This record gives sequence, C-alpha cells and structure tokens, in this order.
Amino acid sequence: MIQHLASWPILLPMLAGIILLLPPCGKSIPIRRVASVVMALLNTFVSALLLWQVFQSGIIVYAIGGWQAPFGIVLVADLVSVLLVLLTSFLGLAVTVYSCMGDDEKGGFFHPLVHFLVLGVNGAFLTGDLFNLFVFFEVLLIASYSLLMHDGDKHKTRSAIQYVSLNLIGSSVFLIALGILYGVLGTLNIADMAQKVSQLQGDDVYLAKIGGLLLLVVFALKGALLPLHLWLPNTYASAMPVVAALFAIMTKVGVYAMLRVYTVIFGDEAGQLAHMAQPWLWGLAVATIIVGSIGVVAAQDLRKLTANLVIVSVGTLVALVALQNINATAALLYYLVHSTLVCAALFLVADLIAHQRGKVADRLAPGRGVAQPYLLGTCFIIAALAVVGMPPLSGFVGKIWILKTTLDSEKALLFWPVYLLASFALLVALSRAGTTLFWERKHQDSEPTEGVKAHPLQVTAIIALLVCSPLLVIFGGAVSEYMIAAATQLHDITGGINTVLGGGL
Repeated sequence: MIQHLASWPILLPMLAGIILLLPPCGKSIPIRRVASVVMALLNTFVSALLLWQVFQSGIIVYAIGGWQAPFGIVLVADLVSVLLVLLTSFLGLAVTVYSCMGDDEKGGFFHPLVHFLVLGVNGAFLTGDLFNLFVFFEVLLIASYSLLMHDGDKHKTRSAIQYVSLNLIGSSVFLIALGILYGVLGTLNIADMAQKVSQLQGDDVYLAKIGGLLLLVVFALKGALLPLHLWLPNTYASAMPVVAALFAIMTKVGVYAMLRVYTVIFGDEAGQLAHMAQPWLWGLAVATIIVGSIGVVAAQDLRKLTANLVIVSVGTLVALVALQNINATAALLYYLVHSTLVCAALFLVADLIAHQRGKVADRLAPGRGVAQPYLLGTCFIIAALAVVGMPPLSGFVGKIWILKTTLDSEKALLFWPVYLLASFALLVALSRAGTTLFWERKHQDSEPTEGVKAHPLQVTAIIALLVCSPLLVIFGGAVSEYMIAAATQLHDITGGINTVLGGGL
C-alpha cells in the first residue's frame, strides 16, 4: 500500500466525512466525536509518514487510474506539498479535538464538513494540474460556506453572503483563465505547461499572459491580497473561533498556488513570460502588510485583530513569492507554518477569553476578569510574542530569516521599513489588547466569572498549536535544512518536469 501513500491524505478525509454522515456516527454525538478525532489522528499520522517517505525517496508522482501525465490526473507529492499537507492535517486534528467540548453541537454536520474541508485543502496542495486545483478549491469552499454558517445569526449570514458571492465570481474567473491557458498550451498539467510555455510565440504569448494574470486575480482573492482582502476580517471575525482557526490555512492555499504557478510555470524558464507577475506581487504584498497592520491597530476585538494578523502574514508571504529565489522560498515555508499555527491558536484563545468575560466577550474594553487569568494570559503572551517576532520563539527566527533574505534585494529599502514598522504596530496593538483583556476591569465587573473554565481538551488543543513555535526553534537546524531542500526542489524546474512527465505509480 506504500505506493498509494500520496492519495491517502485525500482519501482518508473523504472516507471520514462519509462515515460521519452514516449511522451510528450520524446519530450519536459521542460516537461521532470519537470517530472524528480518530480519523483526524490517522490522517495526521499518514501525512507525517508521507512527508518522511518523500524526504527519504524523493518526489512521488501518483497517476490516478494508471494514466500517466500529461494525459491523466496525477498527484505530485514533493517536499513543499507534503509539508503543507501535514500542517493542514495537524490543524484539522487540533480543531476537531477543541470542537468536541460543545462547539460541534451548535449546528449540524460540523465534523463531516471539517474533514471535507481538509480533503479540499490537501487535494489543492497535492494536485499536479490546474483544473483539479480548481476542483479542490470548490470542494474546500463548499465546506467552508457551511462551516461559516455554523451557529449562524444575521451577522454571520451577511458575512457569508459576501464571502460566497466573491468566491463564486473568483471561480468564474478561474474557469475563464483555465480556458485561455488550455487553448494556448493544450494542457493544464503544471509540469507540461512549464515545458511548453517557453515555446510560445506571437499572439499566444499575450493570450497566455492574460490567462496568467487572471489566475493572479483569483489567487489574490483566495489569499486575501489587497485590494481583494476586504472580505476576510468580517468573515473570520463573524465565524465561530474554532472555524476561524481552521480557516487560517485557507488563505495559504492561495499563496501556495501563487508560489507553484509563478515559480514553476511562469518562473525562470518561461521565456518571454518569465516572472510576469513579479511586479504586481511585490507592490500588492507591501500594500497588504500596511493595510493589515492598520487593521490590527484599529481592531476593537481580539478576533478581528487576529483576522487582520492573517492579512499581514499573507502580505509577508506574497512578498517572498515575488523575490523568486531559493532562500526566499525557504523563509516563506518557515513563516507559513509558524503564522498558520500561531494565528489558529489566537482564535481559540479569543474564544476562551470571550466565554469567561461574560457580555463583554473578547472586545478590547474593560470588563469582567477571566476565570483562568494565568492560563489564558500565558497562552496569549506566548502567541503574541510569536506573532510579533520576539525571541526565543519561531516568529523571531522567521523575521530574521525574512530580513536576511530581502537584504540583498533591490526592494530592501522599501520592504525593511514597512515590515519593521508593521512589527512595531503589531507589538503596540497586542500589548494594548493584553492589558485591556487581563488587567483593566470595570468596578462592577471586578470579579471573574465563576464556573466558566476551559475544558482540558480545549487547553490541550491550544497548547499543541503553541508548542510548535518553540519546537521550530529547538529543532531549527533540521527544520531549516528541510525548508531549504524543499525550496531547492521547487526551483529545480527541469528536474520536476522530468519527474512528473517521466512516469508515475
């Protein structure tokens, strides 16, 4: 069965979603919870096993039905994709465990939808062609539509309508872009497109450029890149925190698509279309960091503050995509893992704070004290220090790596001031938030809420996410070596083409 390992991170969530819809899981909440956690744990283990296998043996190309690329559908498990698959599976596990303490009862089909969303995200990371990237985008989006309405009210409905409308428009543009590229290149297999794009001449070059830039619009919408980011703060802030924590990986799918398409297809070996998106990516990335930082400072509650932190992380990641070199991609992968886990943890911490502060919830205003100030305060401080980039946590390593990578770039004079000022803004905003949430109290609300304490499983899920930050530092040597190896493999376009088009399992 090892030869089919690349398909398991897709098949297992699909199987889990189906099982959880059927009796006895579909009717018994305790059985459903146990089955969901077990399947999420199994998927995480399989994802880790796949990462180890790819690290030891090289890229795995899985040809579905035995049809070889470029004619058949292939899954491509390389060091980049399997890293993100493991990240998604682990995040799905943490969210599943956290939700078992009552959040999953606030709406129907929570657990199946979580597994279907993980299925869509993992498929998007593993697919070897753009059409199936579109298919997996739709799978994860359909699941996210329903999860967004979990425990719904009128505010969630308004955000959901905006979210669904924008993504339907994005899906239409995606199909148009794919149609143009297929008409010009005669293929949508990523490796085959990378091989053929440099051979284009005449009007075909301009048509391919139009298709490529339309894809940029789609990926910018999915990743919440300025000016297509306006849907994210309200959407993430209105969703249940456990859902928003899972959504922390979704913007990274858009960033991954940019990285894959504009490094492999329109990268160094694309002839006249080489690096065609780079000028757009760089300017929009810097603007996104600025706008996201302003949103963080202006946020009136912890969930919206965290949602704007996601926007800042997207801008940072896209700036690294625009640099188009191995060191920048390695720094991108490290920062992507760090930011996803920390932002997810912050959403969950915000949920516990909101439950323990009564009517004030997680608003940044004086109110009732929390029932577990030392526990929640410690979790908040660790997450805040990691986000800002203070030692000895992973945010500091990521920030130094990013600054070092951009130092030799001609854009350093613009990026460094923006990035450092954004970090300072985040420090101010998070310091203010922590002070307000844990120290400032109204006189009549001076006593903490009694009896509203976090369940040990909820705390375990948060700690599991937060402990990854120091672990990324403790095992920094091995982690950085992996990131550099993954980036080198991604930028080896000729080697990747030969591996994918040379055969599959």
